Amino acid sequence: MADPTHVLSDLRDEGEDLDERVSGLADSGWAMPTPAQGWTIAHQIAHLAATDRQALVAVTEPELFTARRDGALASPDSLDAYVNESAGQGAELPPTELLAQWRATRSALHAALAAQPPGARFPWFGPPMSTASMATGRLMETWAHGQDVVDTLGVRREPTARLRHVARIGVRTRDFAYAQRGLEPPTEEFRVELTSPDGELWAYGPEDAEQRVTGPALDLCLLATRRRHRADLALRAEGTDADQWLDIAQAFAGAPGTGREPRG
Repeated sequence: MADPTHVLSDLRDEGEDLDERVSGLADSGWAMPTPAQGWTIAHQIAHLAATDRQALVAVTEPELFTARRDGALASPDSLDAYVNESAGQGAELPPTELLAQWRATRSALHAALAAQPPGARFPWFGPPMSTASMATGRLMETWAHGQDVVDTLGVRREPTARLRHVARIGVRTRDFAYAQRGLEPPTEEFRVELTSPDGELWAYGPEDAEQRVTGPALDLCLLATRRRHRADLALRAEGTDADQWLDIAQAFAGAPGTGREPRG
């Protein structure tokens, strides 16, 4: 069982980083449209607050979460509808109130996860999650929606070692990405070799695999969270299956959407 201590610390730091970027915005800044169609910066933070709240319920009241989830997911498109509805409701709040809600919720979630015994598992929108997996998923979401925020503000966010968690979930969701599109995943494992922000090699899969992906860890994270088009990234595939995966990689639940247009 993975020790969640490190990822919980990184989740806290990722949230604080994004918090600092939005806390000084005027109301007009919160209303700026982001690359996610129809979503402002307020929608991005509202979405994180809502999903952190859902995670908190899953951890502390799993039966209540399961009942709410099953009711919300009555149809194939209901998850996306729920996401948009909850983000829209939160975005209508005054920015100071929305930010306060997000801060309180993510603090409560961090405390709840840190208090869990070894081996604990919680229901979620996909398979049940361990403490480390839940924290990793929340970090991935925070980082991805934070990317939309910094893109909107026109600032560059320095990549950190926290990307290891995002990269790992991007690799581990390979078969999920195929399933989301009704495709049969490859039977053999891929070798994925990524260069970390510090120049370290992050490697996944057997060294002798014929299907291989190499490139910057940041680029795989941007691809798997569908924040950049593949054409704008320095990822290289060796093998037909690996090449196909780079076209469909997806690390988050829900429909893949249309993705982002190439920036050139």
